[in-house]
Amino acid sequence: MRHYVDMEILNQQQITDKRAETEQELTVMLEQTGSDFSLDHIKEVIFNEDGTDAMTDIIAMFDTGQGAVELQNIIEVINDAWNYFPHRLLGGMSPAEKVLEYQQQNSGK
Repeated sequence: MRHYVDMEILNQQQITDKRAETEQELTVMLEQTGSDFSLDHIKEVIFNEDGTDAMTDIIAMFDTGQGAVELQNIIEVINDAWNYFPHRLLGGMSPAEKVLEYQQQNSGK
């Protein structure tokens, strides 16, 4: 299951900025939920994802029994992390970077 649908095509600087913003949001959310996990744990799960339960594993890192609104906010930030953090299966690139690469390679065709 892939989670990078309807992604806006950004340039490399925008991707870098979005990644940094997402890192900050995740760090704050980890602190607010009192999670035992760190930003590095999330990055590791995303980088090593194999198409199975990685997204569920990340959501579980924030599970404190919060309400639906808080959970929706968490899922949105995790989705950004998924799209802007590197994946081993994508050669160390993020989905956003792969989309940019594809666009650049095919813009002259």
